[in-house]
Amino acid sequence: MLLRNVTQDDVDAYVRMRCDPVMTADLGGPLPSAGMADKVRRDAQEAASDHAWLKMIVPDPDTPAMVAGSVTLWSHEPAPGTGQEPFSEIGWMVLPEFQGRGLAKRATHTLLEQARTENRWGVVHAFPAAGNGPSNGICHSLGFQLLGELDMPFADRVLRSNHWAIDPRTDLPQEVRI
Repeated sequence: MLLRNVTQDDVDAYVRMRCDPVMTADLGGPLPSAGMADKVRRDAQEAASDHAWLKMIVPDPDTPAMVAGSVTLWSHEPAPGTGQEPFSEIGWMVLPEFQGRGLAKRATHTLLEQARTENRWGVVHAFPAAGNGPSNGICHSLGFQLLGELDMPFADRVLRSNHWAIDPRTDLPQEVRI
């Protein structure tokens, strides 16, 4: 498996991940495909500038154009006027034909290892849908601590989510079992 920065060539993968009803069932439903090219352009710029880690999951390094999904780590700015501090968030998506192979778990572990190595991002939060067993299982198996449930805004929607947090510097297992 290889993680590479998102590029402008990843529009089709974004459409498959974010505009498909099956892929977005736990995220409040599909997003409109009309805005995906612009979203990919912005994400590619963020990745290239290293402001956020927006990575595509490549199952076979010999074929970097074939992606299985994405894993992203970024600084999350709270809503103005809330008095909250910025925090780091991680999220992942894997296309149906690649699910069940441990790719999301390995990709998430890899990105958290990089955060630990670079001593960047601090405590990292994840907000999988409360009913998303596989994503909540990834959090549990990687050493995240469950802080509770909350309503989390996502793409102009509010989702019932589990709130997980991990400090990769101290809580991330050295190895991951798939």
